[in-house]
Amino acid sequence: MNGQNRDNIKPGILVDIVLKQDQRSGKLTRGIVKDLLTKSSYHPHGIKVRLESGDVGRVQVIVQDD
Repeated sequence: MNGQNRDNIKPGILVDIVLKQDQRSGKLTRGIVKDLLTKSSYHPHGIKVRLESGDVGRVQVIVQDD
C-alpha cells in the first residue's frame, strides 16, 4: 500500500519514509508513525509524517496496517 492517502496512515503503524536529504537517492527509513504532518487528504509524493524516532519524511510504503 502506498502512502499518498491520509486515510491509510494512522499513528502506531509501521511505514517506510523517504527523508528530505534522501529524496535523490530514494533511500528509505523504516519506523513507527508518531504524528501526521500533512493536513490534506492526498499528496502525490506521500503524506508527511514524524516517526517515533523524530525523523520527518514522506510515506512511501505502509509496511503494517493495523
